[in-house]
Amino acid sequence: MLGLADPPDGDWSRLRGLQYSSLARVTVARLIAHGIAAVATVQIFVGHVMVLALVGWFLALGGALYYGARFDRSLGDADRRRMSREEINAQTISSAIVAVVWTVPILFFTPFGTTVSRLELWTILAMLMTASAVVVPAVPLGTIIFTAIVGGLSVAEFGWFGQWQSAGIATVFMSIVIVGTIESARTFLATRVAEAGMLEKAEVVSLLLREFEEGEADWLWQIDTSRRVRSVSPRFAFALGLDPEDIEGKPFIQLIAGEAWESGHFPSSLHDLAERLKRRESFSNLLVRVTIKGRQRWWELSGTPKLDENGVYEGFRGVGSDVTEQRESADKIAQLARYDTLTGLPNRLMLTEAMGDAMRYAEQWRTRCAFLMIDLDRFKAVNDTLGHLVGDALLARVSARLKELMTENELCGRLGGDEFAIVIRDASDLGRVEKVASAVIDRLSQPYEVDHHTLYVGASVGSAVGPRDGSTVETLMRNADLALYRSKDAGGGKHFTYEPALHAHAEERRQLEFSLRRALERNEMLLHYQPVVSADSENVVSFEALLRWNSAEHGSVSPAKFIPLAEDTRLIVPIGEWVLREACREAMNWPSHIKVAVNVSGEQLLDPQFASTVVSALAVTALPAHRLEIEVTESIFLRDATTARNTLEQIMGLGCSIALDDFGTGYSSLGYLRKLRFSTIKVDRSFVQGAAQNNPESLAIIRAVVAMADSLGVTTTAEGVETEKELGVVKSLGCNKIQGFYFGRPMSPADALQLFAVSRAERAGQAA
Repeated sequence: MLGLADPPDGDWSRLRGLQYSSLARVTVARLIAHGIAAVATVQIFVGHVMVLALVGWFLALGGALYYGARFDRSLGDADRRRMSREEINAQTISSAIVAVVWTVPILFFTPFGTTVSRLELWTILAMLMTASAVVVPAVPLGTIIFTAIVGGLSVAEFGWFGQWQSAGIATVFMSIVIVGTIESARTFLATRVAEAGMLEKAEVVSLLLREFEEGEADWLWQIDTSRRVRSVSPRFAFALGLDPEDIEGKPFIQLIAGEAWESGHFPSSLHDLAERLKRRESFSNLLVRVTIKGRQRWWELSGTPKLDENGVYEGFRGVGSDVTEQRESADKIAQLARYDTLTGLPNRLMLTEAMGDAMRYAEQWRTRCAFLMIDLDRFKAVNDTLGHLVGDALLARVSARLKELMTENELCGRLGGDEFAIVIRDASDLGRVEKVASAVIDRLSQPYEVDHHTLYVGASVGSAVGPRDGSTVETLMRNADLALYRSKDAGGGKHFTYEPALHAHAEERRQLEFSLRRALERNEMLLHYQPVVSADSENVVSFEALLRWNSAEHGSVSPAKFIPLAEDTRLIVPIGEWVLREACREAMNWPSHIKVAVNVSGEQLLDPQFASTVVSALAVTALPAHRLEIEVTESIFLRDATTARNTLEQIMGLGCSIALDDFGTGYSSLGYLRKLRFSTIKVDRSFVQGAAQNNPESLAIIRAVVAMADSLGVTTTAEGVETEKELGVVKSLGCNKIQGFYFGRPMSPADALQLFAVSRAERAGQAA
């Protein structure tokens, strides 16, 4: 309390700074008080003491006060730093000097005065004692020294002259001043300690709140300069699965490294954390793989170096949260971008990347690579006769057989549907291409046992060798596709390599393109509408417009055949414009709460005039913008993501909604969900069917997608619901809307309109 010694615990040097900094603020007041007292003392003893002695004493007091005032003013910044022991001693000595100077009148002036003059001097000294106690409560040692020296000598003087009553009063007064000074100092220090504690707590709370709002952190961690844990919070202890007393003082990295602490083989994320702590570098939302109780967990940590007022490093303080579940869910969804869910094989995107790597390798080392496209023969018959569940099981068996044939030099994957592909990294020996193709045809042609059915499907293979048959991935894949068409045209079960003469198929394609260019003029295009119902009420909430083509030359052409052709030739732009107008026009015949969804391809979105096309369709048909929903697939972002995103943002600005179709079938990325505000995510039918079979991966994916959509304020639509069991599963998983044959196949405009007529008739009958 007095500053004579500092306890071992606590930051007392900082508290001393807060104490002594107050001296600088009252220096002038102290000088004035002493000055007034000195003048009054001189007046008392004028005529009793030689003037020269009075002047000498006055000057001596002035010098002592000047020395003390200069030193006290130098302590003005002590509240922003730590007080040294030398400074404390120097200030104490200056206070003692002033007290000693004030003893001169007691010792040498009062013997020549009267009893009244002694009492008057005591009154002046009592005023100084009181003023010191009141004005400088933070530094009790100076006041106590002054009171003890001056007051004690005054008591002795009263006793010498036999004024025992005055001596007793002076003693009591001194005791009151000293006790009051100590209590005032105690109150001052307690207040400062409380303020410092409140400030530190406010900093911690501010940090916690800020990090919680930004990163959803849920516990605090703190380490010292040796990177050992200090001030363990209960929630941090719970996260570590230990008691706080077992954590205090332990190395932070050791607590979260598990067995890696002994081996020294840290995960890269943990090594990154250790390096940042070593460099005393702030970090935020750092994802770290930790080991807690032998189990792998993921933590998200933020931390900031802790510095004192002088900028001296004192350790680290930060916040963190356990994001294991979020990480696992994100990994499952992110995996959809590279792997096919049904078969577990690499999807089109990963195959494309592998082919690109193989072509770069071939160019660097002057070798060859190859791309094989595989299409199953008679697979459609399996789906049509036994259903998609058996078909999917068959695809899984096919993928397993393909994996058996692969070596380190080959990578097989699924392109979609019943199409597979193989990338051969080093095809310098062209016999290897033929050998792989023959092995695929032979192995896939063997019988399959699926759900007590013996199934026979074959395989057709087309191949292209790079860089001979193409200098780019796209060219090589397209030429392999041409070779595959030749194999299919030859009856299947064969392997053909690409040849420049493979243009019979190209000629057919040209004729189909010629007919497609005149399809709109001939009114050969028409739209069918498939209902989408609410999962709660099972009432129709929207229709998806589906394009159909009845060609005069080619008959009914499958959308899977003419839509890719339309996209390649950019005929999809005028066709898409017609679809938009026709769908909006038909929607005006429906009740006002029913939406219409229109599929839009990447070619349309890359057209600078597409947003104007949407505006024109809405204006011509008078359809409110909120009733039009644009459906896109994630593949549109692969070519020019910026342009596609800008176009979609313009459409959303009109009031239209955007749906993400076929989510999870090949290009899924959480980045698209973050950058664009989709209104609906459509869950692919393959997940719906898998969930109905209690497939854990499909169930987990749908749950993750629904949870993610709910958190983003997005609705989910389950596609391909065909059975009552599938309906029950998607309802239980939380999907908001349902689409599939169970509620209706794609139908003509008249049949779609009839649904509402039937609904009105039923309501009228119920009312009657």
